[in-house]
Amino acid sequence: MNSTLCTEIDWHVRAGRLQPDGRAFIAGERQSLGASFAKHSPLDGRLLGHVARCGSAEVDLAVRSARQTFDDGRWARQAPAQRKVVLQRFAALVLEAREELALLECLDMGKPLRNALQVDVPASARCLAWYGEAIDKVYGEVAPTGADALALITREAMGVIGCVVPWNYPLIMACWKLGPALAAGNSVVLKPSEKSPFSALRLAELALQAGLPAGVLNVVPGYGHEAGEALALHPEVDAIGFTGSTRVGRCMLEYAGRSNLKRVYNELGGKSAFLVFNDHADPAAAARAAAASLFFNQGESCNAPSRVLVQESIAEAFTEQLVEAARGFRPEHGLTWGAPMGALVDEAQLKSVESYVGAGLQEGARLRLGGQRCHAESGGSYMQATVFDQVDNQMRIAREEIFGPVISVLRFKTEAEAIAIANDSPYGLQAAVWSHNINRAHRVARALRAGTVHVNQYDEDDITVPFGGVKQSGNGRDKSLHALEKYTELKTTWIQIDA
Repeated sequence: MNSTLCTEIDWHVRAGRLQPDGRAFIAGERQSLGASFAKHSPLDGRLLGHVARCGSAEVDLAVRSARQTFDDGRWARQAPAQRKVVLQRFAALVLEAREELALLECLDMGKPLRNALQVDVPASARCLAWYGEAIDKVYGEVAPTGADALALITREAMGVIGCVVPWNYPLIMACWKLGPALAAGNSVVLKPSEKSPFSALRLAELALQAGLPAGVLNVVPGYGHEAGEALALHPEVDAIGFTGSTRVGRCMLEYAGRSNLKRVYNELGGKSAFLVFNDHADPAAAARAAAASLFFNQGESCNAPSRVLVQESIAEAFTEQLVEAARGFRPEHGLTWGAPMGALVDEAQLKSVESYVGAGLQEGARLRLGGQRCHAESGGSYMQATVFDQVDNQMRIAREEIFGPVISVLRFKTEAEAIAIANDSPYGLQAAVWSHNINRAHRVARALRAGTVHVNQYDEDDITVPFGGVKQSGNGRDKSLHALEKYTELKTTWIQIDA
């Protein structure tokens, strides 16, 4: 959408016209079932509406709907080319609804409208379209058996997939799972976060409009300990695709063990290390990249480079450049076009970030910028961009995922020390190496234990490359053709050939 046109729109007026529907979406229709809860916007505290508080009964209805549609084959038995048409129509409808979806994302979880409109919605549509385009190009295999047999190796839809997605990128995370799961022919029960349910519910309506058969996609909003737990424990769910905290990821594995040993694919937290060596020609560019990546989405990103490791000889100058870059990320009302940062998702998250700032100060880190909540008079949950220096890797702000606009600078002397500090973390989602020594760049990238290592950049991204981590950052991968592996079963069909 044209940026000039966007600046001329009164987004506050458009937001005021929205009437988000918080009812569950089961068996192809909105349903008012059981209890509900009030949902307020973190931007200014306004009441957005009431959302269905689904529990085990509602989840059971949704799973039964998904199971019926899978078993009768109304979607799974369609040819891949037919599923492609529906998914590409779905993607087109997402783009047509871009303003509504972007407003829902902004109002629901606080991110700047511009980011939602220019990043989240287009990326979500591209994901759906890409998997639609890919699915009729995925081939099986023929095993190299003897001449008396033909062994076919094929991938089949798994069945009913439970998708549990977080509140920081509600639309994107939902599509990262819906794209491959639906393309493969599965039926899905989607559980959005109670902090950001509205865009997922709207997605289900758009999918139905695109031609997805009723009951193939069901959305059950509610709390994690109620709807999420019921979904993960349900014996008719064949796999869980979960994105969220490591703590809840452990619960997902436990629920699988207590129920039917369903597959669990966890994409969890991160504490990504951003290594800057003194042989990089432009440390200021590295500082700008670190600030842009960390403070994007208010720091509420699992891959945010929250640990910046800088070689001692350039550390002081680099930190000054980082602080200067961070000054440009001022929190503003998310409906203000061009806001550098919006609001944190709610008051609880704001208090959590404040507690980490307090812990950093108590443990001896040097606060170089920010550290305070702001715009309290707005009724929203806003936090200043915050930079810590003189951080030790054993401090809480270096060990634990803060999920807010807080970045820490750590210093190292040698390459070996940098690698050791970077890998001394329970997480392993992403990392970065900034060096113009090609041998060092390769050497360090190989040594870092992370699912993705960026070299002389950060956050470059495409649907064609997998996303995920190692260690307590989870297992499995979102995006790319590899994501189809999570939602399909590998089958061998052995055909004996008589001489």
